Amino acid sequence: MARRYWYVILTYIIMQFSVLAFAPLLYVLTPLGITEASIYWSVFSFIAGLVVVLWLMRPDMQMTRNQADSGLSTGEIILWAIAGLFMAYLANGIASRIEKVFLGVKPESENTQMIMDITRVAPIFVIVTAIIAPILEEIIFRKIIFGELYKRTNFFIAAALSALIFAIIHREPEHTLVYASMGFVFAFLYVKTKRIIVPIIVHMSLNSISVILSLALDLEDLQKQLETIVMALTP
Repeated sequence: MARRYWYVILTYIIMQFSVLAFAPLLYVLTPLGITEASIYWSVFSFIAGLVVVLWLMRPDMQMTRNQADSGLSTGEIILWAIAGLFMAYLANGIASRIEKVFLGVKPESENTQMIMDITRVAPIFVIVTAIIAPILEEIIFRKIIFGELYKRTNFFIAAALSALIFAIIHREPEHTLVYASMGFVFAFLYVKTKRIIVPIIVHMSLNSISVILSLALDLEDLQKQLETIVMALTP
């Protein structure tokens, strides 16, 4: 594996765990509470991590630009992304059903719920959820980890192992099947199109839709509560 790939993975690990060291420091030096300090440091570390990773991946991006003329057109990329979005939802639904019926696992994701709780506290975190995290995760788990494994094994093993690592990183081993289903879809899109931008777009779309729906439900609940209060106060 190329040395720069190891540096990318190391950057991702440092980015993930830096909050443990620097959030308390930010809490001490600023009027922020510990929760807010953790959130804002996470936003900063994700942005910094993305900058470093993109800098490290410059040779790959240059190679992609050189191959652009013989690759997919913009229209084909969009069509693949739309198809991939439907494939991802289908795979997720099937995997969630299997986990619930055969494994007794609740479909709710603690990781997703935690992210939504953070977004409600600090809406700026939506930048991480909808944009930065999908870019970093697809570069690391699909282009690097899956890509390197795919060179040495087959599609199934490479997709399964990269999805397993993906689930471990998100601290949700009970939802490994769901992560695997997403991993297979993203890996299929990457292999089929040979463009990492396609699974990145699909991943970003999935996360963005989840955030929008969650916030919309929050607004609906708030509206119902206000209507209840108004009705109670109306003579």
